[in-house]
Amino acid sequence: MAIPEEIINEIKYKNDIEQVISPYVNLKRRGKNLVGLCPFHGEKTPSFTVYPESGSFYCYGCGVGGDVFTFTKLIENLDYVEAIKFLAEKSGVNLPENGYDDSMSRLKDTIYAINRDTARFYHEYLMSQDGKWALDYLVGRGLSISTIKHFGLGAAPDSWDSLLKFLKEKGYTVSEMISANVVGKSQKGSYYDRFRKRVMFPIINIRGKVIGFSGRAMPGEDKEGGKYVNTSDTPVYKKSENLFGMNFAKNHCDERIILVEGNMDVVSLHQAGFQNTVAALGTSFTMEQANLISRYTKEIVLTLDSDAAGQKAVKRAGEILKNTGLNVSVVSVPDGKDPDEFIKKNGKDRFEALLDGAKSEIEYKLLVAVKDIDIDSDDGRLKYLTKATEIIAESNDVLTRDLYLGRLSEKYGVSKSSLSLRVDELRKKRIKAQKKKEISDIIKPKFNSNDINPERRKYPGACVAEEAIMTVLLKNPDFFPEVKEKLEPDKLITAFNRRMYSLIYECLLNDCMPDISYFGEKLDTRELSFLVSLINSDSVQKNPLSVLKDSMKVLDDERLKIEMQSSLSNEDWALNMQKLIEQKQKGN
Repeated sequence: MAIPEEIINEIKYKNDIEQVISPYVNLKRRGKNLVGLCPFHGEKTPSFTVYPESGSFYCYGCGVGGDVFTFTKLIENLDYVEAIKFLAEKSGVNLPENGYDDSMSRLKDTIYAINRDTARFYHEYLMSQDGKWALDYLVGRGLSISTIKHFGLGAAPDSWDSLLKFLKEKGYTVSEMISANVVGKSQKGSYYDRFRKRVMFPIINIRGKVIGFSGRAMPGEDKEGGKYVNTSDTPVYKKSENLFGMNFAKNHCDERIILVEGNMDVVSLHQAGFQNTVAALGTSFTMEQANLISRYTKEIVLTLDSDAAGQKAVKRAGEILKNTGLNVSVVSVPDGKDPDEFIKKNGKDRFEALLDGAKSEIEYKLLVAVKDIDIDSDDGRLKYLTKATEIIAESNDVLTRDLYLGRLSEKYGVSKSSLSLRVDELRKKRIKAQKKKEISDIIKPKFNSNDINPERRKYPGACVAEEAIMTVLLKNPDFFPEVKEKLEPDKLITAFNRRMYSLIYECLLNDCMPDISYFGEKLDTRELSFLVSLINSDSVQKNPLSVLKDSMKVLDDERLKIEMQSSLSNEDWALNMQKLIEQKQKGN
């Protein structure tokens, strides 16, 4: 490996996989392994399995797997070397300063440095006389100077190259600036500042590093790109995986996190004392953001309007949040105002009262469902009750369903038994559809063997034999002498398995242990997940040496078939196959 194997092993030893994963996944012991809900895809039945013996994890729902470094890489959005450095620093292991290729890591460090200097440039401009137009706007929105400094707010000059020149003087190349997405390139080949005459909100990750920017146009100005322009995805930033304000909120959210729609709402609410507030970053709420929140709190409050867009947002967020274990409640801000406007007009205490009166997700949906329906008419009541029972049927908690059905029955004079019957019918249909989807997801996981090795369909027998051989060697490297001379990599039939086997063969040839970490830098997530599935397979537990020999024989036969088929006519091939079958039947 590029990083010495003994150092990798020391880092793994000091970062037990169960201890690393536990803060992110609620693990329960099942025999010698542990299971939990996968943090990388939504699921209701635990299919995420941790194998302490092999120091690995594998999800049977989405097919992702790896070791402690892979998990850290995926959950923290790092590359593989960064994940190693992250865990090394966490456990006090010193890495050598050279001896491994960390070009991507160096690029990320450069982008972090560019973002830091860019944030300082914008902030200093905001606080200068030239940036008074932006400072007046922020102060006019009710923000104090201390709040502006706390969030590191800034302003981009109305210039095409002010930042470009500043960063050049700092020693950064234009290519690096483009990678950070603070500079763009025109169709004519000239370079320009990506943000111009905008109030700037630096986006800071939970480790305190500036990873991107959100730029707001001044009111009344017709700016290219719309009201907000955000950093595009870069090697250090993915908008779907981060939340504005989370770097501060993570320290103030033991009870709950408040999710709002805009950056200014976050800043205003923090100033008013609600430091547990965050916002999505120019995107709809995502599973990655939900998982991030679930690491720090048990409840999320959605502060959304009760208009059509707000209803849609609550429905989407509810679907995403239902499998995170978070309690969900909803605050509908009166008069269609956003939290920033509401606090300015009514003060902190009134907003606190809104939070205290937050409705459960079901209550909110029931409240919204009655809008625009004439419940004084029989048709209107029937229409509303139909919608209401559909909403209540979504709950998996029997007491919750019973409570709301009782309220509906009492309020609208309909028997509770008839409402319950309707809900039960809806739930049966939903559960049936859900099971069908779950089965479909299991049968066709994201990283299934056919996807990763398309030749499996053409050579199914060869594929099974090749995978059995690799599984045996991964679990029993001492069997390598049995195959060293007899089965060199070029003898495997399918290209994907040939490449996987080559890595295993090279590893064992060099007297290395075929540990997952050995392959971490050599394979992508899908390929590594495939090897993890082999390592944790039970298919070769009994008589592995016999399985190895039988599989090599099958592979020889499969290769012979292919060679004969390619060199003979159909008639000759069929005749030869018949002879082979007869020979086998006679025991030859």
